[in-house]
Amino acid sequence: MAGLAASGSNPDVDLLYDINGLAKDAPGWFDRVMANVGEYGLLIAMVLLVLWCWWSVRRRGGEDAAPSVAALVWAPLAAGIAVLVNVPIRGFVERPRPFLDHQGLEVLVSGKTDFSFVSDHATITMAMGVGLFVANRRFGLFGLGLALLEGFCRVYMGVHYPTDVIGGFALGTAVTLLLSPVASALLTPVTKAIERSPRAGWLIRSRKESSYGGQDAVLPGARESADAAERDLAA
Repeated sequence: MAGLAASGSNPDVDLLYDINGLAKDAPGWFDRVMANVGEYGLLIAMVLLVLWCWWSVRRRGGEDAAPSVAALVWAPLAAGIAVLVNVPIRGFVERPRPFLDHQGLEVLVSGKTDFSFVSDHATITMAMGVGLFVANRRFGLFGLGLALLEGFCRVYMGVHYPTDVIGGFALGTAVTLLLSPVASALLTPVTKAIERSPRAGWLIRSRKESSYGGQDAVLPGARESADAAERDLAA
């Protein structure tokens, strides 16, 4: 693959120059923003999106709360596993960073000495985006959008080829979807057990719903009695 990258007629290299060429024409402040967004910002945004989705799920509650939270827990776990899978892939392919083989690239971050294929950033964000989509379609669409933006930023910054990003997307998606049934089977019983816990149940459902459900379990018919009392007072 490194040999292919050395060829100027390779569409992968042509697309690299086209996208990275935008950085040369952009103002310096915009390049600094893109560098920070592509290096740290989108990863942080993805974590915040997962937390936002968890907060929404626990507030909504319902019978699907525990499986949904289990799916959300799987999203970052899948990203971590995908990165570990990428370690031997990088060592096997040994593709140098594009700026080492090609002149004239605008490199927006320094210190990248490891191999290029596949992109860890693309792998992480796509794994979490797909995991979010499995847990919640609406939040998942935002997650997938962040992952695509991350892939664009990595090429824009001059630190990855487009195929590095595509490989990261494929790896993150494959790990998340292929292991999702096993993860669900292992994590859902755990989240259901937490849901039943009087101390940790708020992690799955809001305190209001949990306490209300607990009253119903201890005092069956309490809601009906309260409603009847209110009607008597009104009469």
